[in-house]
Amino acid sequence: MSSSRELPGLSASLDKLCHHHGGVSLPPDKPHAFVYFVTIRNGSDCSVTLLGRKWVVIHADGTRDVVEGDRIVGETPRLAPGESFSYNSYHVTGCDAEALGSFHGVDEFGQRVHVMLPPFALTIPRS
Repeated sequence: MSSSRELPGLSASLDKLCHHHGGVSLPPDKPHAFVYFVTIRNGSDCSVTLLGRKWVVIHADGTRDVVEGDRIVGETPRLAPGESFSYNSYHVTGCDAEALGSFHGVDEFGQRVHVMLPPFALTIPRS
């Protein structure tokens, strides 16, 4: 199996982060939902197909959630140079946390590539 490399010009950014508290759809031990909006931009000179993602959420209580899988919200977007892909998803928690994300795929030559999303805080607002 070949290793993956960061592709210069391929970037990922957190565009927006929203906090929601409570509601019937949230479990009592995790009453805080964070909805995040991410954009992956292809500023490289070759096309890239994104195949999957990996998230690590490190909670203030020391626990970790790792979510890894094929596709990104059900899609395998192909990005030509200059194109971008945006999506949103969410994470529920009972305490403050930090999220780390990465996306992997292949370039037009079949080489494995990845891009890291800078870490961001899931901070529960204090009243």
